[in-house]
Amino acid sequence: MERGRLITIEGIDGAGKTTLARALQAELEGRGIDVTLLREPGGVELAERIRALVTEPGLAVAPEAEALLYAAARAQLVHELVAPRLAAGSWVLLDRFVDSSLAYQGAGRGLGIERIAAVNALATAGVQADRTLLLDIPPELARERQHQRALLPDRLESEGGDFFAAVAEGYREVAWREPSRVRLIDATGPPDAVLSAALAELADLL
Repeated sequence: MERGRLITIEGIDGAGKTTLARALQAELEGRGIDVTLLREPGGVELAERIRALVTEPGLAVAPEAEALLYAAARAQLVHELVAPRLAAGSWVLLDRFVDSSLAYQGAGRGLGIERIAAVNALATAGVQADRTLLLDIPPELARERQHQRALLPDRLESEGGDFFAAVAEGYREVAWREPSRVRLIDATGPPDAVLSAALAELADLL
């Protein structure tokens, strides 16, 4: 059986990742593709418990501990769901994956992209994205969208502008390093335009 495809969706908070992920799932299913949509951190019980920890407002978490917690949640998700689904020929859509840690903990927390990549090489056991859709949006616009949602921000979403500027720069470095895998999508437009641009970047896989 042919291995399935792993498509990851990345970007800073407020970029529209979840909206795109759901639209892509519907589009792929409409084309007869067996697809599983998952989010990070989460997707399986252990990862969901870790998610509750790392997103809890006001909880003190050292940068190194934060990086390791995300990697642990990722390792469990890959082991329980991602790797088996891919082996069974299913496509997997992931709302965040390794690149989030490279950008948030590697760049945003200043731990270094190379160090975080090494930690996550163990966590993912060799599972890599076939294509990553990076939603590119100015941090200030992303923050405005978050405020419009009228939801209480979690621990990471409460960080300041300098943090998110560093995260955005980290994402750009990741895209520069792997242009064949990581495709920049203009996320400033309406959801339909973002979906069309995403499908265009997946055309060779479809």
